[in-house]
Amino acid sequence: MAKQHYPLKNQHLARALRREQTPAEARLWSRLRNGNLMGIKFRRQVPVGPYIADFLSRQARLVVEADGGQHGEQEAYDAARTRFLEFRGYRVLRFWNHYILTDIDAVMEAIGEAAHWGAHEKNPDARR
Repeated sequence: MAKQHYPLKNQHLARALRREQTPAEARLWSRLRNGNLMGIKFRRQVPVGPYIADFLSRQARLVVEADGGQHGEQEAYDAARTRFLEFRGYRVLRFWNHYILTDIDAVMEAIGEAAHWGAHEKNPDARR
């Protein structure tokens, strides 16, 4: 299968999104950055094909999405996006912004559990 190239506009959009993050994204990023979660590296606003993942860990094969109110109106788009990412081997976790802002510890616990298993799926011997 030939590699598809997506427009540079995705890279420019990702940079803009990193500069203009929401309060929920900022809070989540402060907990995910620099390997703060179990030493697992996350990047933010990462182009993946035609989409941009809010937070992505290649090591854990995990995408974390911070969803605001607009996501209630774009369910079909989000479903297609999730299928695209899952087809490429990522597990997708979605959290409402309100939940991130009011119960960050529960959000981090869920992400940590998913990241742990995702990081170990690549290397089954690491579970021992």
